[in-house]
Amino acid sequence: MELGRLTPIIFTLASRNLFHDRIRLIATLVGIVFSVVLFTVQLGLFLGFQRMVSTMIDHASADLWIAPADTKGFEATALLEGRERFRALAVPGVADVTPVLIGFTYWRKPNGKSQTPVFLVGTSPGGLQPWNLVQGSLNDLSTPQAVAVDRSYFDRLGVAELGDYGEIGDKKARVAAVTKGIRSFTTTPYVFMPLDRARAYLGVPSASATYFLVRTAPGASVNEVRQRLQAALPNLEVITSEEFRARSRSYWLFGTGAGAALFGSALLGIAVGTVIVAQTLYSSTKDHLSEFATLRAMGSSRRYLYLTILWQALLTAVIGFAIAAAGSLGLARLSAESALPIVMTPSLIVGLFALTVTMSIVSAISAIVVVTRVDPVTVLAR
Repeated sequence: MELGRLTPIIFTLASRNLFHDRIRLIATLVGIVFSVVLFTVQLGLFLGFQRMVSTMIDHASADLWIAPADTKGFEATALLEGRERFRALAVPGVADVTPVLIGFTYWRKPNGKSQTPVFLVGTSPGGLQPWNLVQGSLNDLSTPQAVAVDRSYFDRLGVAELGDYGEIGDKKARVAAVTKGIRSFTTTPYVFMPLDRARAYLGVPSASATYFLVRTAPGASVNEVRQRLQAALPNLEVITSEEFRARSRSYWLFGTGAGAALFGSALLGIAVGTVIVAQTLYSSTKDHLSEFATLRAMGSSRRYLYLTILWQALLTAVIGFAIAAAGSLGLARLSAESALPIVMTPSLIVGLFALTVTMSIVSAISAIVVVTRVDPVTVLAR
């Protein structure tokens, strides 16, 4: 009999075998859901962490970055003197060089009794400026004492609305613009302000900067401009945004061990889910050995029995994935405003479905081994 004609029969047998013992089915689905949700959450946190690590680099208007030597990530706070900017502007193919200043300091809450660390970002037009503004505008930052902060950090900073004040050092800081979704993976709030004001608040020389953002002239080769800049600034690093992004992610995700921890938890979830599903399918197959032996005695091929078990595993995978995917998407929505959001992408969902199916098929192998060894005469003689 052709496989196409057998498929409906195989599917019917697999579904009835699966739904016959609902307690065992629930146990199997719990294993799959637990495994997939755990893996999804850990991988989603990994993706969210990865995005947050490079969020400033991603939103900077730069073809090249001039940075201090051995810079591992955006949060490095070594200073450039400022003369480097003029040397870079003299390089053929360079259209603009914009300074950016960053640094850690403390924000004193309006009550004056407590303070919290913040990460100052001194910006200039055409460089790195706040985005996703929900209140205020970039022009408002030019007013005295004006800063931009993210809404998610209001409680940390002790402010409640536009116009509230805090202190940075001994200087007033007024919330003149509010962003949404600009969060730091270190949980330290970003505070944006004009470059000159940041220099004054951090107490650094008037020409200093942490980075210089380079934009190349139209038609100029980025690689050629980079080589010229590196030759003109041999003691500094000249890197592309893509390289800087990859370097930052590599350092924070793997150099610090954070990425390994997330991956380890995800792999643990897969292992636990696979063991639970394998054990359940194995037990279910053993409980139905007499039925499988009867089918063998009636002339059913081993391929028919194997396909029945595989269909049973696939049905379990589809049901379990549907529940797990819905739960994971719900968790992602709930975490959207948290310090470290869970990121769900279409490619991740497709990959998780493939993982669930693979996990179930691998689990079905243990059941197939049992059926392979079954002797129809021995079983039916019991």
